[in-house]
Amino acid sequence: MRLPLNQKVAILLHEGIQGSIGKTGLALLRYSEAPIVAVIDRTCAGKSLREITGIKRDVPIVESVAAALEYQPQILVLGIAPGGGGIPDDYWLEIKTALESGMSLVNGLHTPLANMPDLNALLKPGQLIWDVRKEPPNLEIASGAARNLPCRRVLTVGTDMAIGKMSTSLELHWLSKLRGWRSKFLATGQTGVMLEGDGVALDAVRVDFAAGAVEQMVMRYGKNYDILYIEGQGSLLHPGSTATLPLIRGSQPTQLVLVHKAGQTHNRNNSHVPIPPLPEVIKLYETVASAGGAFAKVPVVGIALNTAHLDETTAKDAIAQTTAETGLPCTDVVRFGADVLLDAVMQS
Repeated sequence: MRLPLNQKVAILLHEGIQGSIGKTGLALLRYSEAPIVAVIDRTCAGKSLREITGIKRDVPIVESVAAALEYQPQILVLGIAPGGGGIPDDYWLEIKTALESGMSLVNGLHTPLANMPDLNALLKPGQLIWDVRKEPPNLEIASGAARNLPCRRVLTVGTDMAIGKMSTSLELHWLSKLRGWRSKFLATGQTGVMLEGDGVALDAVRVDFAAGAVEQMVMRYGKNYDILYIEGQGSLLHPGSTATLPLIRGSQPTQLVLVHKAGQTHNRNNSHVPIPPLPEVIKLYETVASAGGAFAKVPVVGIALNTAHLDETTAKDAIAQTTAETGLPCTDVVRFGADVLLDAVMQS
């Protein structure tokens, strides 16, 4: 299942457009081909989405689901991704209003909604609730089988959560296709699954089977493509992250791309956890990926720098500084394109 391309979509994003929890909705606005007709965020209602976010899409921002109904949306997507994945208390009225108006619901949060009796009672024929975060069936323990695939397997890794790993993977994937490579983006989070129509919502998988779920997905596609871009999740530097290691073990990557937010020195949600200098982070990821020789050496081939909070001149200076610090090619893939990173992937 994927976000339908023939039905009008509204995105529920209270506190998300300018806050830190709106990455799902903002990514859909940037990358989805679905007809998005309204964004719902009471803190930004009436403002220009393009001016606030830089996303080249003209979609009205309204204060409530009720206000969005004039645009005749058929689907409501919960566009926030708060810590823990719970549904905020003030979202329930909006959800019920959407269902009562005849809209279907796409839920990327941890709280399952499809089996709630009070919500199901509101559904009419043709309406549905899609809980994206579900564990796939028939999972097994990983075995390292992906290391024998002939394709390149590029995994994005990060210095923190929610800094652009999915965007980097998507930008590299689309550029690879433009250059004529048989490329596939492998979604590992709820937003990627909505966009791609397949993949694994990794944080819904029991930890024993997480690497196995990644391995199954990689093995399913690896023989039919030249290059796989595996969407990164979490960070080895984050005290609450459990997703990065299963991604490394399950995908057996051939290259890593490190994603970092320019100027960030500490974990966003844990200020007592510093981000080491990038050369040390690179060494960490390469060491963990090879596991002291148990697996093949895996190089970090480039840095994807998130400069969305900087003006263009400062962003270019930050990119140049990062290249000098690490000795690796660096760019902001959303702002300046992914060419230098794809060159590095193909040359390694």
